[in-house]
Amino acid sequence: MDPRTPTSEILAALLAEAPGAEVTPAWILARLHERSFGLVLLLVGLVALVPGASPVAGLLLLIVAVQMLLARAEPILPGFLARRRISTARLARLIGRTLPVLRRIERLVRPRWRTPFEATKRAIGLAVLLLAATLFAPIPFSHVIPALVVMLLAFAFLEEDGVLLALAVLATLSSLAITAAAAWGTISAGLAV
Repeated sequence: MDPRTPTSEILAALLAEAPGAEVTPAWILARLHERSFGLVLLLVGLVALVPGASPVAGLLLLIVAVQMLLARAEPILPGFLARRRISTARLARLIGRTLPVLRRIERLVRPRWRTPFEATKRAIGLAVLLLAATLFAPIPFSHVIPALVVMLLAFAFLEEDGVLLALAVLATLSSLAITAAAAWGTISAGLAV
């Protein structure tokens, strides 16, 4: 079995292949192939941490999760996002800041307890679908835990780490339970008034 290429190396190669002064998200996703879902989840999870951005991130995660459940080869972004131009210099700065962090994470996160890729993609799609729905909850700071869990799922998927995936599934169940308890508490408090 061939050793899995780390995500940091794939991103470095992506930058080396960048054509000209600009690229589009569609170009980036086409070069990442099966890793594109994991990177989109990771990026949207980061966006979901921003206060006030969680509903938009939740909507994007719903779109990506449905595509994972349908076992698409790579995510299909809405046209206005897919065609958006990004300067290659800006992409180089972003990847340059990301690579050292990814390389440190890759020392801990690596292929272990491999699972069937398509089944894993669908299971993660279901988990992300449920977590994305919780990002719409109008409860202060309720977006933080689901966003972090989405990022954990993304790392497990990117590096095919079954150990991390098992932990991420437990974190998903915990996050859903916490959100349900917070929603129930909010509803109960509202009814008691």
